[in-house]
Amino acid sequence: MKKIVKLDCYTLMEPDIVAILQLEQGEALTNSASIDEYLSRLDVRLNRWPIAEDGSTHSLLAQPSLDETQKESVLRSLDHYFESLGGYESRDLIVLNPETPNLDGLLAKFSRPHTHADDEVRYIVDGEGVFGFVCPDGSQMELTIQPEEYINVPAGTEHWFYLTSLRRIKAVRYFVDTTGWTPDYTDTVIRMQALAV
Repeated sequence: MKKIVKLDCYTLMEPDIVAILQLEQGEALTNSASIDEYLSRLDVRLNRWPIAEDGSTHSLLAQPSLDETQKESVLRSLDHYFESLGGYESRDLIVLNPETPNLDGLLAKFSRPHTHADDEVRYIVDGEGVFGFVCPDGSQMELTIQPEEYINVPAGTEHWFYLTSLRRIKAVRYFVDTTGWTPDYTDTVIRMQALAV
């Protein structure tokens, strides 16, 4: 059983943290307090949300792709999180894997530094991905997130996203208004090495 610790407005994951924060200087952090310290500089929130031991949900999440009915079934099983957030009007489930048509084209939209007019809120339920960030001092860092991790990237935060070598992710996306989620690209050059595995 994973221990969940409340600290101010953040929920830290201890001791079974999965997220890895890679700093530009090459240091990799896996300690939840250290990760939280860096993320809090950007007001990024990272939480652990367990997926209930529901056989049908886990069975669906084990499949490489899902039809719309299956996606809705997964979403309904997780709606208690959606309802607890407050202020969000809609949610969907994005399913990406090596068989997804035009996967590289889809990912290219988000692999360049950009911002959004609205928060980017994701709950990873399968696979893994990497969020890169530009810090207030201009340094960069990348956060690898995995199943049962929820992230809220505030509006206006300069970031990018890509998949790890697994090239697979299932993520619930939460929206206040989907129009605010259009990427506004910046001219920042990514200096990070793609270190996530």
